[in-house]
Amino acid sequence: MSSDQASDNRSTRELESGIERDFSKNLSYGEYLDLERVLSAQHPRAVPPRHDELLFIIQHQTSELWLKLMLHELRSARELIRADETKPALKRLARVKHIQVTLTEQWSVLATLTPSEYAEFRSFLATGSGFQSWQYRSVEFILGNKNPDMLSVFKHNPTVQQELADLLHERSLYDEFLAYLAREGFAVPAEVLERDWQQPYTSQEGVVDVFRTIYNDTHRYWAAYEMAEALVDVEDNFQFWRFRHLKTVERIIGSKRGTGGSSGVPFLRKALELTFFPELYAVRSRIQDVEAPGYHHH
Repeated sequence: MSSDQASDNRSTRELESGIERDFSKNLSYGEYLDLERVLSAQHPRAVPPRHDELLFIIQHQTSELWLKLMLHELRSARELIRADETKPALKRLARVKHIQVTLTEQWSVLATLTPSEYAEFRSFLATGSGFQSWQYRSVEFILGNKNPDMLSVFKHNPTVQQELADLLHERSLYDEFLAYLAREGFAVPAEVLERDWQQPYTSQEGVVDVFRTIYNDTHRYWAAYEMAEALVDVEDNFQFWRFRHLKTVERIIGSKRGTGGSSGVPFLRKALELTFFPELYAVRSRIQDVEAPGYHHH
């Protein structure tokens, strides 16, 4: 066999024996994933067509798919914590963290869209905006960033509005964690355990004291400590996502207003000040340092 023939063979992948050839009676890959519907769900609006609009659509569609999975995992983690099953809950949160990393890295693809390219089809979005993503809002609600006023944004879709209303009136993931800590014997303030769940959570000094106890004796309270750090990871990742979103929008539209009527970059910058788990950050300045051997205060 000549070297050219060998090269040709290496560049040709033969169909292995045993691989199914007839799917007329079986479930195919495309059918299982419903790919015909998924891949036909992109409908560019620009007239005449603009090359870069498909990027914009797919970027946001894939983000919504990841948000769907994230919400699925967060709901499960919340229920597991409610049942005192912290180990499988941590597994759910580990997956959430990987989803968050993927969502954050995805902004780099959209960042290849230049201001000139976006301007060619932006007007065809009309009032459509990521602010109207009910899955994103659901994730924020389940993590604790509650805001009853947000329901009015979805009045055009009663089904979605009801789903958000349900989440609004339920305990958040953090609320369930604090309830778990109370069941474990920690002195979680009563006003934290029984409150109006639809209102945003406000920091409580008594909860900071609880976390100070946990962080000052991590070996004794390892399960609570591990869950607390997992929540910090989730919040950190959320902030990375917010920041990457901000910088991508700033890169593409500068100081223009958002298509949904928001102020754009200033609106996104303000979101960076939000926190889901305030006491988990406040406690970091209260953790007692361990003295070096032989050192004594005078």
